[in-house]
Amino acid sequence: MSQQKCLVPALVALFLLAIPAAQAQVEVDVAKITCEQFVLFKVADPRDISLWLSGYYHGKQGSTLVDIARLKEESEAVKRHCQSNPKMLVIQAIETVLGPAPK
Repeated sequence: MSQQKCLVPALVALFLLAIPAAQAQVEVDVAKITCEQFVLFKVADPRDISLWLSGYYHGKQGSTLVDIARLKEESEAVKRHCQSNPKMLVIQAIETVLGPAPK
């Protein structure tokens, strides 16, 4: 595996290790998060959810690269779409805004 391909999993692992141990263990089914929950911080910080969703979405596309500027732009676009469609699932909003990821 090339150094670039190892970068994304390493960053995700680092992010997960950085979570303080004192926090309660909570599992969230990201596929069930609504736009309203996403925008209003009802589940978690939208930035955290955006990071996970970006990795998931781009992983389905086979991409291991992270374009930070593009990540911010895409996250804002999804947030704007969610503000107009609060009952939509965030994962559907991503596919609406960015296009469906290959299966």
